[in-house]
Parts: sequence; structure tokens; C-alpha cells
Amino acid sequence: MIKRRFYIETYGCQMNIYDSGVISEILTGQGHEPADCAAEADLILINTCSVRDRAERKVLTRLSEISATKKGRPDLLLGVVGCMAQRLGKKLTETWMKIDLVVGPDSYDTLGGIITGLTVERDPVVETTQDSECMYAHRPKTFDSVSAFVTIMRGCDNFCSYCIVPYVRGRERSRPLGDIIKEIKHLVELGVKEATLLGQNVNSYRDGKTGFAGLLEAVDAVEGLERIRFTTSHPKDLAPGVIERIRDLPGVCEHLHLPLQSGSDRILASMNRGYSYGDYRRIVNLARSAIPGIAITTDIMVGFPGETRSDHEATLRAMEEIAFESAFMFKYSAREGTHAAGLTDDVEEAEKVARLGQVIELENSIIDTKKQALLGKEVEILVEGESRRESGFLIGRTRKNWLAKLPQKGVSKGEVVVAEVTGVTRWMISCDGSVRKAGA
Repeated sequence: MIKRRFYIETYGCQMNIYDSGVISEILTGQGHEPADCAAEADLILINTCSVRDRAERKVLTRLSEISATKKGRPDLLLGVVGCMAQRLGKKLTETWMKIDLVVGPDSYDTLGGIITGLTVERDPVVETTQDSECMYAHRPKTFDSVSAFVTIMRGCDNFCSYCIVPYVRGRERSRPLGDIIKEIKHLVELGVKEATLLGQNVNSYRDGKTGFAGLLEAVDAVEGLERIRFTTSHPKDLAPGVIERIRDLPGVCEHLHLPLQSGSDRILASMNRGYSYGDYRRIVNLARSAIPGIAITTDIMVGFPGETRSDHEATLRAMEEIAFESAFMFKYSAREGTHAAGLTDDVEEAEKVARLGQVIELENSIIDTKKQALLGKEVEILVEGESRRESGFLIGRTRKNWLAKLPQKGVSKGEVVVAEVTGVTRWMISCDGSVRKAGA
């Protein structure tokens, strides 16, 4: 068996980042070695996202770049894995003849055998079989970050009309509670202080009689774990018990990512979201009543088929009313195979761009106001490491997920400290004054 040096480039969501760790663990377990960069690798894997057209176009551009280098490196293997691999399958090898393997999210366990075969048989291999029982655990031998993603479930049963995820990642299934806790304990032994629990809809998690609220209790009980985050919460399934756990469990951060998508009930119905704006607003009110100061973040989509100016204005009003701490904002792009792809995409591209600009401008003004209100207040920060831009400073995050910088003096990576906010920008909190360890 030829041992290869591999390099994984990751595009897309936190789950893809987690899956890249799984792939790395699988390959190292079979004797292959990670390379520091693509130029040093003889196997390059592109872990892909299909949620938006822009994500796929970025991957295709990168494939063109790597394919060009293969002319002078005949032994270089190039593979596409992840959601785009699942969606396009053989189309990738037919269009991009220099791709050697295409492997979907449920087939990563086959990578070792495929790579071994490719050293003898160089015909492209496509493996996109979906497995409703497929689960992965990520238990690396080393880990250099104090924060880690932990997938608690895979797939999705919601079938929002615009979303490709149920088609490329399959139906919803939850990992066993014991396996999740075992993985988190292993990560804590490697120095992890914060775990972010991942799922397309974490509120649907269920292992026998244990739902998501029960899972939060079990994770909070893991000794040595300082913080717990989770994403994503579908509004229609967010139970009061989860809000109570955010309030009552010391490790669970006061931060709730709750995608709204649109402020128009008509568009929400067309998106098959399963709630009205009034429903969403009641959930936010419940969370803020139970947990004063909780950070609410969201996703906003503009230009969905049939969205009128009035619908767009309803979204702007919703953003002003709720005042999100941050938002992922994007314009609609049709995904082949989804229900929405069959709708008439009747919002002109220029209008989509204009609406997105308005949404971004409004959200930025809200963020600026919220950041200014932090001046002079103390925040708790988990220190993640040295700043790459400013010597002598460390970077960390507050419990509400604000990025923060603080002086390096007397503070180490992995510590939880309390510091006064002395300056703010749109993307960063500065804490240049006194710093003390949390609890001191």
C-alpha cells in the first residue's frame, strides 16, 4: 500500500469542518500523513458545500487551479468530498476529467480503500451511496484548539423548499448520547474548553427518551468543559425546556442562533418553514424574558421567488424589532432538486443585490449600537490563542460569541477571564484594561 500525504481544503459550514477532522482521522489511521499545504501533498481533498450557488462556484474555481497543476504532477490525486460531491456525483468526473474520486458524506469510511485502489487503477471512482445509519465520531490524537465542534446528529427532515441539505445529507438521525459524551470527554482531555454541538436542527435530537434538553444536561456535567454552544435551532421545534437549560446550566452560553429567513408570513409559508413571524417573535420574547441579555443571532434570505417589495420591508421591520446581535445574510439562489427550484425566480438579480445591501446596512447599524453599549462593562472571555494581527495580544470570545482581544500579560490560552470593554469596532471588542481570572 502506498502511503500518501494528504491535504484537505474545507468549504462551508461547521459540520464540514467537523467532517474534515473525521476524514483526517480516517486517513491517518490507515497510515497516510497530513501535509502542511496543498503544494506538499500528493492527495488533495476538497470538502464541499452545496447550500448556495456561490459556494459551488468557489469550489469549481479551485478545482480548475489544482487540475492545472496535475499536468506536471501525474501522481497527484484530486478528490471532491461532501455535499457537492453527493449532489453532482458522476457529473464532476464527466466535466472535470482530472478528478480522481468523488465521495459523499455517508461514504467517508470507504476513502482508504478507494485511495489504495487508485494507486493501481486510475479510473475515477464515485461513491455517493446514502446510509441512513451512518454516524461518525471524531477522536483525534492531538487537538490544538480550545474550542471544538461536535456533531450530535446528521441529516434533516424539514425539507425547507429552498434547502438542498435533506437531499445531500439524508434524513435525520441522532448519535447515541453515550457516544457524544465519550467524544467530548476525549476532547477535554486534549485541552478543549468549549464544545459547539452541531445539527441541522438540534432541537430534534433524540436518543431514546433523551431529547436535546437532556443532552445539554449531560454535556454540562462533563468535568473540565467550560462552555457549551449549539447550532442550529429550528424555530418551530424550540421547546421551552431548552430555553430553561440555557438559563439554568452554568456551561451553556447565553446565545441562541435562531434562523428567521424572512419577516413575511407569505414567504415563510412558501419556504415551508413551519412558523409565522408572530410565532418567531413569541419565541424570542420567551427567551429574552427568561434570560435577560441573551444574544439572538439569525439567518436572513432575500430575493426568494415571489418576494415583493412589501415582503422585503416586512423583513426589515422584523430586523429592527428584534435587533439581532449578528446575522448571516445572503440572496436566494436556486438549488437543483429542491421544491423552490421549480418556482419562478422572479426577483431580478440587481434587485436581490439591492435588498441584500439594505439588510446588511441595517444589521451593521444594529451591531454598532449594541457594541457601543458594551463600553465600560465587564465581559467573560474564553482565551483562544494569540492574535495573528497584533503582537502582544490574545484573541477570545465572550459567552455571547463576540470576538474580543486583550493584552497577553499574565493570561494564557484556554483560560476564562473577566475584562472591562475599553473599545469596540463592528467585529471586535477591545479589553485593554485590567483582566482577572473568572471567579477570582
